Amino acid sequence: MQRRLFALSLLFAAPAGAGAVDLPDPPRFTVIEVDPLREPLQLFWCDEHGQPFKRFGRLVDWLRQRGQRLRFGMNAGMFHADFSPVGLLVQDGVEVAPVNSASGVGNFFLKPNGVFFVDEAGPHVMETSRFAARAGPPVRLATQSGPMLLERGRVHAAFSPTSVSRLIRNGVGVSGGKAFFAISDAPVNLHEFAVFFRDGLGCADALYLDGSVSSLYSQAHGRSDWHAALGPIFGLTD
Repeated sequence: MQRRLFALSLLFAAPAGAGAVDLPDPPRFTVIEVDPLREPLQLFWCDEHGQPFKRFGRLVDWLRQRGQRLRFGMNAGMFHADFSPVGLLVQDGVEVAPVNSASGVGNFFLKPNGVFFVDEAGPHVMETSRFAARAGPPVRLATQSGPMLLERGRVHAAFSPTSVSRLIRNGVGVSGGKAFFAISDAPVNLHEFAVFFRDGLGCADALYLDGSVSSLYSQAHGRSDWHAALGPIFGLTD
């Protein structure tokens, strides 16, 4: 398994290594790097009875009964009160929920929003209307969220460097055929988060996942967050 687990400061990438990198100051983010073409990244939502997993612990138990072990997990986009996805969800090549191109209130609808997806070429983050119009190879997994943190290297125009809206936030970006899943270790605003993906991780495209329920499961970090019940969940298994 080629995954790298490491911590980074706000603006500068740290060297790769096994486990967290020791920095002179407390790291601002924890980052999980995944190569979806070589590692079994999946999206989980409901069990075979249609019941949402909601917690990492329940997903861990469910996988264990099937001879699998969860190595990494993260909330995978915004969801309704019944834990169903607000937008697109594709699991193992099957579209479970369609693309949502509607307008509305809240971060999901702060256009441009976007889709994280994996196809035979690797991982991608793409603005929603571009994704809906694509004619590329079939999608293996996908989740829609919003807003886009970065689109082609540009920070979302609505983000302010001086915003006082600070939360623990998580998102996903892509660079060099890898997916970078990041969660802040301290409250940050959306502009800081976007700049971290651009300058700290070298991503041109990145997608916001959430800021109220942001959660990480990582065996390497001894971490299994529980802040709130979750909808769709990214998972990497043995």
